[in-house]
Amino acid sequence: MSTPELAMVSIDCADPAAAAAFWSAFLGWDLAYSEENYAMLQGPATRLGFGRVEGYEPPAWPNPAGTKQFHLDIGVDDVEAAETRCVELGAVLPEEQPGADRWRVLIDPAGHPFCLTVLANWG
Repeated sequence: MSTPELAMVSIDCADPAAAAAFWSAFLGWDLAYSEENYAMLQGPATRLGFGRVEGYEPPAWPNPAGTKQFHLDIGVDDVEAAETRCVELGAVLPEEQPGADRWRVLIDPAGHPFCLTVLANWG
């Protein structure tokens, strides 16, 4: 058997085009596909998809019930510069920041929490 490879992560949202535009602008990934109900970005080693879900409700943050389902950890060289860029692109910096100086939580335009962290700390 060949080694399995993660081909894509798909994220539920209300507006695939808006979600794809945010992540494309921040990650610098190309928009590979887009239509009303789905959009996909092509990264260097994988893809990130966004699918429309009618009645989509973003997870709460903070989320003591554990219903956020997933989050992306994004490694960057400069957390403060990346945070500024994300906010310029439409992300929100919530008041609740449990990571202290290890990571910064933001909320993307679709309402999904994600974290910025120093890439060098990942080894």
